[in-house]
Amino acid sequence: MKKTSRIYIAGHRGLVGSAIHRALTAQGYTNLLTRTRSELDLLDTDAVNDFFANEKPEYVFLAAAKVGGILANNNYPADFIRDNLIIQTNIIEASRINQVDRLLFLGSSCIYPKFAPQPMPESCLLTGPLEPTNRPYALAKIAGIEMCWSYNRQYKTKYLAAMPTNLYGPNDNFDLANSHVLPALIRKTAEAIKSNSDSISVWGTGTPRRELLYSDDLAAACLFLMNLDDSRYNSLLTEDTPPLVNIGTGEDVTIRELAEIVAKVLGFKGELVFDTTKPDGTPRKLMDVTRLHNLGWHHTTSLEEGIRTTWEAVRSQIS
Repeated sequence: MKKTSRIYIAGHRGLVGSAIHRALTAQGYTNLLTRTRSELDLLDTDAVNDFFANEKPEYVFLAAAKVGGILANNNYPADFIRDNLIIQTNIIEASRINQVDRLLFLGSSCIYPKFAPQPMPESCLLTGPLEPTNRPYALAKIAGIEMCWSYNRQYKTKYLAAMPTNLYGPNDNFDLANSHVLPALIRKTAEAIKSNSDSISVWGTGTPRRELLYSDDLAAACLFLMNLDDSRYNSLLTEDTPPLVNIGTGEDVTIRELAEIVAKVLGFKGELVFDTTKPDGTPRKLMDVTRLHNLGWHHTTSLEEGIRTTWEAVRSQIS
């Protein structure tokens, strides 16, 4: 990507998109295309087509999605599969029509089977049943990968799918009703401190393991992938395998360990109480990041450092 390339970030206000926007701005890219939801409804096919026809982006980061934690996925399964399918279909097709040079489709580690080998290589896609609690969302993301692959084969496009591990950062969703595990723990801990509570309730047994990646590290990986030279980039777009790259740290912790780190960073001295009536979700979700490491990218932010940076950015809003 040239510094003056026309770059569209779909979902630039979300956790992923805002991190990509920050990274592009910091690196001196001057022609960034963004639209808020009120300015461009990505569920509106005609509006998306008009935007692409008028703005002619050369590169697209497809970070827009309907996302949420276990509770939201359980309560709104139809919304998750419908909205994500429509958003990605509109953007991928508009990118084809308007001859976008490269597109990076952002997915999720939940695309892999519930009992996938650990760590999970890209090759385990579609090799077993999905975790039921987020299957509609996962299937939409799998369809997005298949679309990128199919478009590349039929239309000779250069669309790549990146599957991040569990993400966190300053622009995360801290609403307890539909947030992911880490922002939920941060919110619960902050509220416990504020109310002088001597305990925090944590969903599940505390034994599942999770890999977590700071959002700015993900953004760095995304820019790295989009800026690969043609030879290395095209090596990821073969006809016989999905154009898929895992993005993660290659390291994980238990939910208990994660809750303990959050308590340490925020200064909570009370007890962690594990509510075993609540679901655990997938027992382990560790990404195999060999492909990404072999390309030359590694994460740089430790978990404790990332949580501390996130807390400093949001503490005035949620405490």
